[in-house]
Amino acid sequence: MIARSYLFVPGNRAERFDKALASGADAVVLDLEDAVTPDDKAVAREAVARHLLAADEALRTRLVVRINDESTPWFDDDLAMIAAARAHGVMLPKAEAVATVARVRRTCPDIEVLALIESARGILQAEALAAVDGVSRLVFGTLDFALDLDLVEDPSIGPLGLDAAASRLAWASRAADLPPPVAGVTPDIDDPARLRADFARARAHGFGAKLCIHPKQVAWVHEALVPSAAELDWARRVVAAATGSSGAVRVDGRMVDKPVLQRAQRLLARAGTRP
Repeated sequence: MIARSYLFVPGNRAERFDKALASGADAVVLDLEDAVTPDDKAVAREAVARHLLAADEALRTRLVVRINDESTPWFDDDLAMIAAARAHGVMLPKAEAVATVARVRRTCPDIEVLALIESARGILQAEALAAVDGVSRLVFGTLDFALDLDLVEDPSIGPLGLDAAASRLAWASRAADLPPPVAGVTPDIDDPARLRADFARARAHGFGAKLCIHPKQVAWVHEALVPSAAELDWARRVVAAATGSSGAVRVDGRMVDKPVLQRAQRLLARAGTRP
C-alpha cells in the first residue's frame, strides 16, 4: 500500500515510538533532525537504532528515519547508524543534489529515499531528484520552503507562493513514475478544518499523502482521501451509463469520454467499492 500519512515522532522520545505506530499512521518518521536539539542528537540516534534493530521486517517497512542534512556535523553518524540498523527508509532533508542521494545509497544500497524538498534549489532539481535510483517519493517541506523564499502568509490559505512549487513536485513525481508527492505539515494540531483545507489545496495539485505532527491528524488525513458520497454517486452513474454503450453517453449534461470514465473508475477503486 502507498502511504497516505507520515507521522513524525522525536527520535529522543522512545516512549512515543509504539504509540505513534498504534496511531493508524501508514508510516512513522523517527526524527533525528528538527525535533531534536543538538545536545540530544547522540541519544536520539541510539534510541532509533535500538528500535530499528528490535523491529521485525513488517514493522521496519513502516519506519522512516529523518536524518540530519549533509551540511551538519551529524550527517555521517546518522548514515552509519541507519546502515547498521538496517533501516528500510530514510527521509533526506534539504534535498537539493543528486550527489547527496547517491552518497546515501552508497552507504545504504537498499534503502528507500524520501527526498524532502525545502528550498528553491531543491524545487529546481525536482525532476533530477525524482529520477535518481533509490528515490521512492518526493516530500514538500512547506514551512522551510516558505522561509527560504520569505513568502507572505495569507491567513486563510497560507503562503500563495507554494502553488507553483507544489505543481512542479507533482509533475516531477508523475514523470518519474513515483507515487504522488507528500504534502507538508499543518502546524495547527487542534484545527481539523485548517488541515483539511491545506490538504485539499495540495490534492488539487496532485499530492496523495501528508506529513503529520500529531496522532490526531492522521485520521483527518485519511478521511480527506475518501471520496465523498456525492463523488461516489456520480462515479457509479458514469460507470453505469458507459457500461454496454457503443456510442457517446452523457451524465449530468457532460459527455462521458475515456478520461471521465477512468476518473470515475479511479474514485470507486479508491473507495474500495463496486459500481
